[in-house]
Amino acid sequence: MTHEKKTSLNRRAFLQGSTLAVAAFTIVPRHVLGKGYLAPSDKLNIAAVGCGGKADVNIRLAYNGGTDNIVALCDVDDRQAKKYRTQFEKAPYYRDFRVMLEKEAKNMDAVIITTPDHMHYPVAIAAMELGKHVYCEKPLTKDIWEARKLTEAAQKYRVVTQMGNQGSSGDGTRQTEAMVQAGLIGEVHTVEVWTDRPVWPQGVKSPKDRGESQPIPPEVDWNLWLGTAPQRPYHEAYMPFRWRGYWDFGTGALGDMGCHFMDVPFRALRLGYPTSVECSVGSVYADFFQEAFFDDVCPPSSSIHLRFPAQGTSGKEIRLNWYDGGIRPALPDGCNYQQVFGSKDGGILFIGTKGILSAELFGANPRLWPEATFKGTSLPKPARALVEGGTEGHQQQWVKACKKGFGTYTSSSFDQSGPLTETVLMGNLAVRSYLYREPQANGRGYQFPGRQKLLWDGPTMKITNFAPANQFVKREYRTGW
Repeated sequence: MTHEKKTSLNRRAFLQGSTLAVAAFTIVPRHVLGKGYLAPSDKLNIAAVGCGGKADVNIRLAYNGGTDNIVALCDVDDRQAKKYRTQFEKAPYYRDFRVMLEKEAKNMDAVIITTPDHMHYPVAIAAMELGKHVYCEKPLTKDIWEARKLTEAAQKYRVVTQMGNQGSSGDGTRQTEAMVQAGLIGEVHTVEVWTDRPVWPQGVKSPKDRGESQPIPPEVDWNLWLGTAPQRPYHEAYMPFRWRGYWDFGTGALGDMGCHFMDVPFRALRLGYPTSVECSVGSVYADFFQEAFFDDVCPPSSSIHLRFPAQGTSGKEIRLNWYDGGIRPALPDGCNYQQVFGSKDGGILFIGTKGILSAELFGANPRLWPEATFKGTSLPKPARALVEGGTEGHQQQWVKACKKGFGTYTSSSFDQSGPLTETVLMGNLAVRSYLYREPQANGRGYQFPGRQKLLWDGPTMKITNFAPANQFVKREYRTGW
């Protein structure tokens, strides 16, 4: 069943009658009731879908010691939810987010989504259709089509949104983009981005490929955990964190860290849709004719090369290169190895016509190279206002914006993070296309027609020179979803 078809939960029915009135809630500001008085409506009523892992941070910082409310909890794994079910014992607990939205819509103002990637879109769109503000972990969605639709939905339903790339609220991102936009290193033509991920199994045979399964723990609703993903037997290898390396659930190292690292150049250079993408991946050869493929599991490493339209006077397109799985770019002349490659998480290099700028995760510790060239250079002040609490203030920035209403600035609202996610996921489209194979006519091995530069038409979301690649723009959901 496709996205547009009716699900078992008729979301549009939510928008009828009294629920529609609730969706248009207004928070009464405290000044109306008198100085120093904290009105109940000054507390944002938040529901959380996903209660373990990264949600432990998201819920804690959104709750903010009680300045705001957690009014409902949802998780498909009771083990993950135990901590917050104990802390918020009065908050109703659900396994099915659809049931939670149906029963608790009148009690909630906003929803935090901290699920595996494949469930981000269905939860977010259902909440937004109810007029609920949404905070969604990164990457925003599992595929490009979903990211485009959530970007559009945020405007349609006039809700406050934020993606969970907390570095977008950090001081480092703002300082780095100010330095680039001030032209300190001239016109940037190349950006190198790398990460130490994956730190979970990738490039190995999955339990599905090995024909393995395990009994489903009583605390887990496996059908709900699978959600939109194709049916497969339960195995502990998929959860609670290692799902990232499986194509049906996650988006690999790129999806995990791309929205952190690539956010910095995406903002600094005001990048739009890429025009092309190509890649190569690490692999293992089983024998001379048969390659070990990664239909179910992301490859152990990859390098991805995106191209964007030229800016400035140079007329040269901008090249953005991504490396994961231990691969890193060459060190440019004039740079200090330890200061460029010393951060375990990864890094960023902006290479311009007048010099080089290096930065760490979230754009932290920006440095200009060669050092002698930029000695004594005055650094520009960031144009974007700093966020109270920096990266730790990311959730509360969203909470406060929800109270003010649609149109209030957040660091990673879907109009910013949606296009960013599309760009990040172009890398995975290239990887999936690269691994696309057809049997050789002689029956020995395969040919790989997808190993080429793919040309992208951003407005129509279409690869124009290799039709099979377009199957990775939009996935099909499991029947019933």
